[in-house]
Parts: sequence; structure tokens; C-alpha cells
Amino acid sequence: MTMMTTNETSAPNAPRSGRILVVDDERSMRELLQIVLRREGHQVRLAEDGPAAVAELGREPADVLISDIRMPGMSGVDVLREAKRLDPDIVGIMVTAYASTDSAVEALRLGAYDYLTKPFDVEELKAKVRNALERRTLRQENVLLKRALRSSSSFSNIIGRSRVMQDVFDLVETVAPTNSTILITGESGTGKELVARAVHTNSLRRDQPFVALNCGALPEALLESELFGHMRGAFTGAAATKKGLLEAAERGTVFLDEISEMSPMMQVKLLRVLQERRFRRVGGNEEIDADIRIIAATNRDLARAVADGTFREDLYYRVNVIPIHLPPLRERREDIAPLAEHFVAKYREQMGKAVSGLTPEAVRWLEAGDWPGNVRQLENVIERAVALERGPLIQIASLPAGPAPRPPSKQGVNGALAGAALPEAGLDLPRHLESQERDLVAQALQQAGGRHDRAARLLAITPRQLRYLLDKHALR
Repeated sequence: MTMMTTNETSAPNAPRSGRILVVDDERSMRELLQIVLRREGHQVRLAEDGPAAVAELGREPADVLISDIRMPGMSGVDVLREAKRLDPDIVGIMVTAYASTDSAVEALRLGAYDYLTKPFDVEELKAKVRNALERRTLRQENVLLKRALRSSSSFSNIIGRSRVMQDVFDLVETVAPTNSTILITGESGTGKELVARAVHTNSLRRDQPFVALNCGALPEALLESELFGHMRGAFTGAAATKKGLLEAAERGTVFLDEISEMSPMMQVKLLRVLQERRFRRVGGNEEIDADIRIIAATNRDLARAVADGTFREDLYYRVNVIPIHLPPLRERREDIAPLAEHFVAKYREQMGKAVSGLTPEAVRWLEAGDWPGNVRQLENVIERAVALERGPLIQIASLPAGPAPRPPSKQGVNGALAGAALPEAGLDLPRHLESQERDLVAQALQQAGGRHDRAARLLAITPRQLRYLLDKHALR
């Protein structure tokens, strides 16, 4: 072995010091490695055999393990195995005086970083230790980076500095690692699906699928097929066997939006999934296990729906294990400005515009509104403003004309009825209300460009309720 001379010095840009444990049954080899590595600035501890090394690692961790492979009683491979059990990130360098590569290959298979064959060059040893420490540092930085990215992306699309939203974030982080079923409630446009995705991202199922299904957007037969799948020939048009979303989300998360719109039959079938974690495809006899987490959401009062008899009480208790309520935007006005800035940045990038923010007057206009459509409505207004604005800051002129958005009147189906005068001769109230209802549905459909989902949001009703009104007034 080449020895280090007394006038040899470390490189000017010496690597960071590391904690190194040297294991060898030869005293002279232990002491030599200690001298060489301490001159490099490392903290070096020594162990004369395997059990002593394991005990030393139990008392204090090490960054790098340098161990002879062949030692009496406990081999270096065994030491490495125990070291990895105590600290999966420890970097192992195996030392052997024998030409056989079997033990070296076994050590590499167990996670050793490298190995040295006696006699070895001191410079080679120092280089391998330096590389081993860099490897450990990179591995730890990668873990921290992944955690930071996961933490920052978990709520990246949910903006909220208000106390009530901070409480929501805290609750999500607390319950996400569990497998409990969650019910997210709140008005339309408050971001229920974003919260569901945040729960999934922070859960142990984060690497598995997240599948979302709007229960109010599909007729019952199609909803059943989408959720459970179907067998070939189960119904007209079923030309092939198809997996449902419950199978597609295996070991992941299923998000059921507008769960209150499920038919009584579908409620029974979902209840069985929650109780037994098993289901059958449409037209099938085979029981399929469902290793999934279910997150449900609704903009309706489910407790009232239970009292009205439109939602099963047993299903309500099954989905309402952990409730998360999202407050409307009018109850957290301090979030309006940061939300608006977030949407400005989003659409500025998408449109390639040089809009950097909003004027104080524009911010005050936004904060004055009650936003019945909540965050979704605010986003639409900002998207329009970014598209129209020609200057660096969004001006009042780029925002919708008139006062800031207010919730519709609660006087009746039509807000105009709040100030309507009753004719002296009276009127046919049912016919008048029906006429008003038809006009409003037609206007909403026209304003939404024929999109049923948008029209339903404008009227603050579900897509299923909209389809009923379209049929009722022959507007299809």
C-alpha cells in the first residue's frame, strides 16, 4: 500500500467532512485508515468486529461505513445489512484482500457504494470516500427536495391566507395520511375538487391514481357503468368488457362530486362498496376487491336531504366520517386579492400578455363583491380582464361593467320579482313564475353558449335539475 508522506496536504477545495465508521479485525489497518481519513478532516470511529460496529451505529449514526468483508463471526456483508436497516442512506465501501468477486458482488447487491481490494492506493481510498459523501448528500438533498415539492404543490392551486382557510389546510394535512372517507361541503365554485386532490397528494396513496366523477352529470345507467364497469353484452352497446373507475383507481383515490345527485339505487350500491370494499361490474357475477379511498363532495345540505328522504341516512354516516367545509368567498374577503393575483399570473402566462397585476381601484372593486359563483366566478372575471387589458395593470375598465358581483335575490326564482308590483287585477302566480323560470333557463343556456354545465352554474342548480327544466319547458 502506498503511504502518505508527511509533506502531503489536502486539496485547497477539500470536500465537506463526514462521519466515518471503519470496521476491520486488523488493528494496523484500522489505525492506518483513521490517520488517512482524519487528515482529510473526517470524524473517524473504529470497530474491531461486526457486533462492535453495529453497536457503534446504534449509539451514533455514520455517513460512510468502511468495512472489511472477511471477519470472524460477522462478515462485512452482514454488517452492511444491519447498517442499512438502521440507516438506509448510509454509504458502504467494502474492503477485501481476496481476489474473489462473489462477496463484492453480494455487497453491491445489498447497496454498497463501492469496494476496494487490498493493497489499495491511498488516493483511491480518499477519492472513493469523497464520492461516497457526495452521493449521500445528493440523496438526502433529493429527499428534501421531493418533500418540499410535495408540500408546495399540495396546495399550489388553493390560495388562502384567511384563518378559516389555514384551518382547512391544517385539517387536510392531518387527515390525509389516514384512509378515512371524507365529505367536502361548500357552495359551487369554492374548490372542492382542489381540496380532494390536496388530500390525495398528501396521502400514502399519492403515487396511485386520482379519479374524479361528477355524479350529477350522468344518467343513472351510465353512471353505474362508469363507476363499476360492465361485462360484454351487459346492455345494448356493450361490445367489450370495460373496467370501471373503481378498478382504474385501485390503491388510489376516487372523488365523487355532487354525490347528493345519486339515485336511490346507486346510493345502495355505493353503500355496499363502503361497507364491504367489494363490487360487481354491470352484468357480472365476480366480486372485485376495492382497495380505494373515497372522497365525496356536495353543495347541498346532506343532513337536510336525509330528513327529506332524498339521501340515505346510512350512506350519509358512511361518507361523513371526516367533514371538511369550504366557506364561500364572501366569508373570506381577505383571500380575494391574492386569488386575483394568482389568476392574473396564470392567464398572463397562458396568453403571453405583459399584465403584472391590478390597480388598487380594481382590487377594491373585487373585494366589494360577494361573488355568488365563488372562486370559479372570480377566475372567469380575471381571465376576461387579462384578455382585455392593454396596459401593465388591470384597470376598472377591464372588469365587468356595473357593481361588483352580488348574490341573486332570495325573493323568488327571478331576482326581478324582488321589486315587482302586483297588478290591481291580480295575476296567475303559478303561470307567471313558470314563464319567468322558462325565460331565465333560456337566458342561462344562451349565455353559457349551450354548455349545460355552465348554464347550471349560472342558475346555481345541478346539471340534473337543469335537464329536468329543459324537458319541462321544451327547451331542448
